[in-house]
Amino acid sequence: MREPEEIQEREHEVAVARVAAVDVAKASGVVCTRVPRVGEPGRFVTRVHPVDATTNAILELADYLAGMRIEKVVLESTSDYWRPFFYLLEAAGLDVDLVNARDVKNAPGRPKTDKLDAVWLAKLAAWGMLRPSFVPPAEIRALRQYTRARTHVTQDRTRCWQRLEKLLEDALIKVSSVASKLTTASARDMIGGLIAGERDPQVLAGLARGRMKARHAALVQALTGMFTSHHAQIAQILLDQIAFLDAAVARLTSRIEDAIDAIPAAWGADPGGVTGAGAGTGPDAAALPAIMRLEEIPGVSAALACSIIAETGLDMTRFPTAGHLVSWAGLCPRTLQSGPRTRHGKGQGNAYLRGYLGQAATGAAGTATFLGERYARIARRRGGAVAQAAVARSILVIIWHLLSGRGARFADLGPGYYETKINKNRSARSHIRQLEALGYTVTLTPAA
Repeated sequence: MREPEEIQEREHEVAVARVAAVDVAKASGVVCTRVPRVGEPGRFVTRVHPVDATTNAILELADYLAGMRIEKVVLESTSDYWRPFFYLLEAAGLDVDLVNARDVKNAPGRPKTDKLDAVWLAKLAAWGMLRPSFVPPAEIRALRQYTRARTHVTQDRTRCWQRLEKLLEDALIKVSSVASKLTTASARDMIGGLIAGERDPQVLAGLARGRMKARHAALVQALTGMFTSHHAQIAQILLDQIAFLDAAVARLTSRIEDAIDAIPAAWGADPGGVTGAGAGTGPDAAALPAIMRLEEIPGVSAALACSIIAETGLDMTRFPTAGHLVSWAGLCPRTLQSGPRTRHGKGQGNAYLRGYLGQAATGAAGTATFLGERYARIARRRGGAVAQAAVARSILVIIWHLLSGRGARFADLGPGYYETKINKNRSARSHIRQLEALGYTVTLTPAA
């Protein structure tokens, strides 16, 4: 018989004696409490009752559970309906776990009702069979609201620019074929001229700035079209909407900076160990602020650093290893093994975090750094999409290490890192064998 392998238990896998579970819905929830029966070891008393999903009702529930000395409360992550229960019960001092609905499905062959679902959830919690989901602390949740709102507003602004481009195409104006994008100063001046009533292509092309002036003839052809008054009215509405969204992005960015400054874990430290909202920014700082540490990574801007921290939080103890964080983000495949057969599936992960890391990977791809070289090596063999995912994963591993220790700093391995790892003798022998297989005689002469 082979030597058995010992599997270490996780902290959440320990059985709990006194548990409560809440099957949540929009207007109410069903609470199940499971506590030991007095005088009968190994037996439990299970009680079920409904509760309204209002603040006062949930606060009363918190007092009731505290009086029963409940050790753990488990909620199923149903839409956003879990939030009032989680926030209020957590604020009341209870140990609350949020679990994925996929992990708590009822056993086949059993009826499905809210009451039975709550009972099943309580049993799974008592047996230590549920893995809690990551819910960041309150200050990170507030930051996440700001960063996700900025992401949504930025996407809305991009859609407005796309609608404006489609409007110009309808008017036979092809300025976006000559200008790199409509957001350039030259393109905006030309659109402003069209809205103001100017229709002469020569005059509109004369509004070009900088290097666009050299493309005057092409601009004249692109600005010859059928731009009418109704096009002008719709274009002005879209530009007004874009200006409003620009102001909203600026306001949200200011709120994000204030929220980061209010989190002590994001502060740096001066040489004397003094910490605070503005500490750690000097050249001889003992520890850089979290945003500045992440900004040292190629492709990561201050805005992206804020958005990434809003998703991952600053406490990396929630993720025992960098691999756990990568898995939580959905940047590694799942392994599905049964007998001799092993398959790989795609996990869900955090879509916002993957999007931010994808932007960072795209920015790092064009740099003369280790990450840029890694992108180029993988893209040559497997394409840009796979290379972007691989570099995004590398960036997330770096972020885990930088946030695990306040004194950690990013050190680039350099674009020639892979060359230093090549075994030149083995590579030479491989090439010689390939040439000899083609019928050549190879003689090696060292370069001068």
